[in-house]
Amino acid sequence: MPIPEEVTGDEIDKDVRQELQSLPKTLAEDVARNLVMVARLLDEDPEGAYGYSRVALRLASRVAAVREAAGFAAYANQKYGEALAEFRAARRMTGSVELWPVMADCERGLGRPEKALDMAGAPEVHKLDKAGQVEMRLVAAGARRDMGQLDAAIVTLQSPELASNSVQPWTARLRYAYADALLAAGREQEAREWFAKAVESDRDGSTDASDRLAELDGVEFMDALDEDESESGGESPSTEDGDKD
Repeated sequence: MPIPEEVTGDEIDKDVRQELQSLPKTLAEDVARNLVMVARLLDEDPEGAYGYSRVALRLASRVAAVREAAGFAAYANQKYGEALAEFRAARRMTGSVELWPVMADCERGLGRPEKALDMAGAPEVHKLDKAGQVEMRLVAAGARRDMGQLDAAIVTLQSPELASNSVQPWTARLRYAYADALLAAGREQEAREWFAKAVESDRDGSTDASDRLAELDGVEFMDALDEDESESGGESPSTEDGDKD
């Protein structure tokens, strides 16, 4: 797959670069450039990222960082079985528990929420950092919802991290998940309050909490083009056509 000339491979994290030092220099550079492309495309072009991850995997399947990147690319494309296999391989190579939450989420994706809950109660969870533990809580709550256990999902999300007023990288997503679970349980007023709190903490727009809040408040957004046409003298739709105050 083509890689832009400006991508040198030096853009990767130093830890990954150190892992690649076990490879011949030219091969290490090729793998690094493909990993850079995976990272760049993962969110906006998951299929493209997956393609580059397969190239990197073909070149250096014994490098843990490559297996991990391949796992995330497969995960982004909802290839959960493949992602789980890659994450397990990376974990065997490193001994790290860092991937435990996303491995559990793969189990959810494969239709095995019970397995995800088993993983949420495993000793590995205690070895996770705070961000990892919050992620595991989110996965466990999702598994509860998969099983139709809405009240249990709500209780699972109730935690010191949820109650804290300090804003951490995970705060918006945790509040959003709690609000969404409350709404699913029919607790609309509480859900509105927590969507509002999610908006307050969502500094990088990682959720659509503002849209969900507006929806609950009955706010309708008019298309800018339609608004321009209306202002230029176009006919307004009649009440019979669905115009509402």
